[in-house]
Formats: sequence, C-alpha cells, structure tokens
Amino acid sequence: MTIAIYPGSFDPVHNGHIDIAERAALVFEKLVISVYARPFKNVLFTPEERTQLVRESVTHLPNVQVLSYDCLTVDFCREQHAQVIVRGMRMSSDFDLEYQMALTNKALAPDVETVCLFTNLTRAYLSSSTVKQIAIAGGDLTGMVPEHVRRALDVKLSEES
Repeated sequence: MTIAIYPGSFDPVHNGHIDIAERAALVFEKLVISVYARPFKNVLFTPEERTQLVRESVTHLPNVQVLSYDCLTVDFCREQHAQVIVRGMRMSSDFDLEYQMALTNKALAPDVETVCLFTNLTRAYLSSSTVKQIAIAGGDLTGMVPEHVRRALDVKLSEES
C-alpha cells in the first residue's frame, strides 16, 4: 500500500489545501494529512484546533486520515510507514523552498520521495496568511475556506479582540 503524507501548518486550512488533498487521495492508497504542531511562524489556531478543522474539511475522503505531529516530517513518515511526501505548489516562487526541502528530506530519508502537485489555477492565489488577513479585515471568504473554517475564524478573531 502506498502511503503519502501531506504536511503543513494548515493555519487555517483553505480550499487550496483541500484541492491538493482531494487530488492526492486519488493518487495514493492512503493519505495522511499531517498538521505540524510547532511551525516556525505565528499561528492563530492551536494544533488541536487546526487538526479538527482539517478533519471536518476532508470527511468526504475515505482514504484520508488527519494527524498532528511535532517531529521531523521524515521521522513522521517512518512512523506512518509512508513512502511519499506530498507538497502543493501554487506559483513559481514556491519552487525554491520546496526544492530545498525535498533535497533536505531526501538526505535525511533516501527512501522517501517528494511529489509536488500544482494547485488548481482557481485556487493559486490562496494562502493561509491571505485568508487570515482577509478575515481580520472583515472581508468575504466565500469560496476560499469551508464554512466551518469561516465560523472558526470569526470566533477566534472575536476572542483575540
């Protein structure tokens, strides 16, 4: 069975992430969406909240599991018996970072491959940072995030004020 890991901070999960997950779920027998608990950036949601938001977003995908992790991604791959890391590419500026990460992961775990899926053109503008900025400014997130994520953003931002 080919198992793939789709790692990220998912703060918050948006429709671009879901697009990559749906497409990866068609390619691999099992997909583990891996919510990184300790990203090197400021996060709005806790690891538990992010994991739950992702879970609710992919209930329609029977071969997808959502787990939180706090170790190296390649170590998490080993724990999950995964052979592949899935990464989403939105634009050419993503290439340098993704290439560096893929080479680093290959050095750490030669048996794990990285596969990049290009984001659907209609979702290429989406990023979690953009979603948060729009939410903070009170903008319309229609088509950018699932409804439960929009509600969670509303609640979280009202708590922060």
